[in-house]
Amino acid sequence: MTDVTQELPVALEPPPPATSGLLGWLRANLFSSILNSILTIIGVAFLAVTIPPLVRWAVVDAVWTAPNSRACRGAGACWAFIHEKLRFIFFGTFPYEEQWRPLLAVVIFVAMIVASCDRRLWGRRLALLWLAGLAAVAILMWGGVFGMSYVATGWWGGLPLTLILSTVGIACAFPLAILLALGRRSRLPAVRVICVVYIELIRGVPLITVLFMASVMLPLFLPSGVTIDKLLRAQAALILFAAAYLAEVVRGGLQAIPKGQIEAADSLGLGYWQRTRLIVLPQALTMVIPPLVNTFIGTFKDTTLVLIIGLFDFLNTIVASLNDANWRGTSAEAYVFAAAIYFCFCFFMSRYSQMLEREFNKGRQR
Repeated sequence: MTDVTQELPVALEPPPPATSGLLGWLRANLFSSILNSILTIIGVAFLAVTIPPLVRWAVVDAVWTAPNSRACRGAGACWAFIHEKLRFIFFGTFPYEEQWRPLLAVVIFVAMIVASCDRRLWGRRLALLWLAGLAAVAILMWGGVFGMSYVATGWWGGLPLTLILSTVGIACAFPLAILLALGRRSRLPAVRVICVVYIELIRGVPLITVLFMASVMLPLFLPSGVTIDKLLRAQAALILFAAAYLAEVVRGGLQAIPKGQIEAADSLGLGYWQRTRLIVLPQALTMVIPPLVNTFIGTFKDTTLVLIIGLFDFLNTIVASLNDANWRGTSAEAYVFAAAIYFCFCFFMSRYSQMLEREFNKGRQR
């Protein structure tokens, strides 16, 4: 008779406290080695030295209301400057009594951007939403209908102008960039040469040069009596410039597609455009999300260069506000405020791109 020993299940024990929880995270991320420990201690010491004075300057000793900058001397940050110039900073020279219109335009832009983050809306519904939103923004900014007075683009400025230039620029440049990237990889010599010349020519000059050409040189080639609004010229310059850089990013994604994917699509009898739309582009764009968003962020910040053609975006209205003799010496507060606004938009784009990257990479993770 054989004795059969029945093995009892071993009770699961919790991991050691040093490898889980807050202590485990600290050891894994901040104190994983001697060098990391030294850098962590230096970083903590630096924050301990810099943060308290910064908080004291920005909050504790700050002046929130004052008639001019002289009343802020000897204190902390003079946020009274921002309070006094807030409307001009955000809306530029838009008529004061009509500034509810650019404010509503900014709300619409933010709402459309937030709605775009919901993947359930991707498709025709989102495209229709953007078309309706952009039409509403155009009506609000230009006016001339529904009892609203007409406001020329020369009076636009501030944050609405920044959002219009960057958002419309990215939205129009992206499909153009895809066509340029596909054209550069085309087997048709004429198409390939045209795309290569365009991309290399635009990428070989700074944005200021493109804006200068659109503002000064383009009117010289137009027929007599024909003029194009300077905002439209600046918008076109931004679109053409951003498209050249985005095209190279998209081309990098196209080159990363395995040849087997294309051969499999051909074996299924898919045509060129079906293969590109259904198989190639979805994978290529997923691979290049980080550089795409990096270009989007760069385009958002490049709108400040429109000052060369007489347009005042968000940063330029802040700079113009500093020319007021009553608020001399408040440049630190002005640029800190501008940096905070730009950081909010850029950080949102960065975090959303990371979320998309994690979501799309689930199928390739092991």
